[in-house]
Amino acid sequence: MKPRMLTRSAVAAAVVIALSAGYVAGHRNVPAPQVISPAQAAAMMPAEAAAKTGIPDFSGLVETYGPAVVNISAKHVVKQASMRGNGNGNGQLPIDPSDPFYQFYRHFFGQMPGMQGPNGGGDDGGDQPSASLGSGFIVSSDGYILTNAHVVDGANVVTVKLTDKREFKAKVVGSDKQSDVAVLKIDAKDLPTVKIGDPRASKVGQWVVAIGSPYGFDNTVTSGIISAKSRSLPNENYTPFIQTDVPVNPGNSGGPLFNLQGEVIGINSMIYSQTGGFQGLSFAIPINEAIKVKDDLVKTGHVSRGRLGVAVQSMNQTLADSFGMKKPQGALVSSVDPGGPAAKAGLQPGDVILSVNGTEVTNSSDLPSQIAGLKPGTQADVQVWRDKSTKDLKVTIGSLSDAKIASNNESGPAQMQGRLGVAVRPLTPQEKSSASVSHGLLVQDAGGAAASAGIQPGDVILAVNGRPVSNVDQLKQAVTAAGNSLALLIQRDNAQIFVPVDLG
Repeated sequence: MKPRMLTRSAVAAAVVIALSAGYVAGHRNVPAPQVISPAQAAAMMPAEAAAKTGIPDFSGLVETYGPAVVNISAKHVVKQASMRGNGNGNGQLPIDPSDPFYQFYRHFFGQMPGMQGPNGGGDDGGDQPSASLGSGFIVSSDGYILTNAHVVDGANVVTVKLTDKREFKAKVVGSDKQSDVAVLKIDAKDLPTVKIGDPRASKVGQWVVAIGSPYGFDNTVTSGIISAKSRSLPNENYTPFIQTDVPVNPGNSGGPLFNLQGEVIGINSMIYSQTGGFQGLSFAIPINEAIKVKDDLVKTGHVSRGRLGVAVQSMNQTLADSFGMKKPQGALVSSVDPGGPAAKAGLQPGDVILSVNGTEVTNSSDLPSQIAGLKPGTQADVQVWRDKSTKDLKVTIGSLSDAKIASNNESGPAQMQGRLGVAVRPLTPQEKSSASVSHGLLVQDAGGAAASAGIQPGDVILAVNGRPVSNVDQLKQAVTAAGNSLALLIQRDNAQIFVPVDLG
C-alpha cells in the first residue's frame, strides 16, 4: 500500500509542476503557484476549516488531563513454572495455558518478552521475582488512584510514577477481582485529577482517547472510536464492557479512556487477541461501575453486590415466537436456584425477565450488572413475561457473598471444565421432573470447545460418549478419558441430540 501511495503522490506532484510551467509560459507577468506539502497546507488552514474535516484535535485534552495519568510498577513473586517462555523467548501470562480463553481474552500484565530471565527459561520451579507495568489515573487531589486489580494482584511493592518524574510508594486500599478494579493511595497533596464522565451518555461511533504506558512508554496517547457498548465477555459476568478500536497494549491496562470532553468514561482492561498484541478489539470497564467499586472499597474494604439466584440466557426470534413475544428481548431464565431470592419470589424457568425496578432488560447481558448494583436486602420490582402476558413480582435481593461465584446450587460451585469449557451443576429433583429425565448436568455457562460446538446455557448434558453423567466428577473423568473429540448427548427444549465436540 505505501509504495503505491507514494507513487501516486509523485505523479500528482509532477502534474502540478507541469501545469504550473504551462501557465507561466502563457502568463509571464503572473507569479507561478507554489507547491506546498500537506503539512504546510494544514498549518495555513484556519481552525474552523480544520474542525470541519471531522478530525478532532486531542492536544488540549492531553495537556489538561495527561498529568493525572500515572505509570504503575508492581513487583510480584510468581512461580517460575508458570512464567516460562514459549520457545521463542517470549514471556507468557501466568494463567493455565489449558484455559479455553488463554489465546483470546488476555488481561494486560504488561510483561516484556523474556521476563523470566536472560535466557528465556530459568530453573524449574521456585519463586522468582517479577515486575508488571500498568497505568492508572488520579481521582482525588489527596492521592487516590484507580487502576486494574490484575495490575497489582499479588504485588509486594507498588510504585507510582507521575509525569513530573516524582515517584511514590503506593498502598493498595482495596482490590476487587470480579470487576478488575483496584484503588491505590499515595501520600501526596494537590495532585492533578481527571474529570469523571457518564459512559451511559456516550454513543457508538464517538471518538475516544486512551492515555497509558504501553510496554513502559509513559503517557502514550492513542485514539479511536467506541465500537460497541454493554459487551458481555466470557467469565466476566458483572461488567458491561465498552468496546473500542483504540490501540492498547500490555501496560495500558488500568489507564483511562476519555471522551472528547476530557471526561473519563472507562478503564482500559482487556483486549481480544490471538497474538498477544492489539488487533483492533479492546475493552474498558465503564467508569460508573468502577466508581461504585471504589467507593465500597474505600468505605468498607469490600464490595457488596446483589444476587437474584437465576441462570439466564439470551433471547432470539425463535424463542420469542415460542413464548408469544413480538420481538426478542429480556433475559430468559433457564434455571432458578432452590431456596434463592428468585425462587422465594416465585420466578420460574421459562420466565423472561423484562425489567428490574422499571429499567428495561434489553439483553440477557444487562441483567447481571443490574442485579449486582442493587443493595442486598432491598426489594426489587421484577417484571417477567409468562404465559403470553406480563407478571409483576417483588424480589428481596440477596447478597452475592452468600454464594460462591459461578455457583447456583447448594450442592457445590459450578466450575469451568478446562478442556470442555462448561460450568455445570446437577439437576434438582424439580428440574428432573420438569425435563422428564432421571439424571443430567445443567449447563450454566459455556465457552471454549463447548461453545464452538454449539453448547449453550440451559442445555442438559445427559451422557458423554454414551456414558451417563449425574455429577461433576463423572463429567471430569469422561472428558479426561476422551481423546481429541467426544460426543455429548444433550437435552434442549425437550429434544435430545448428540453434539460432537472437538477438544483439539
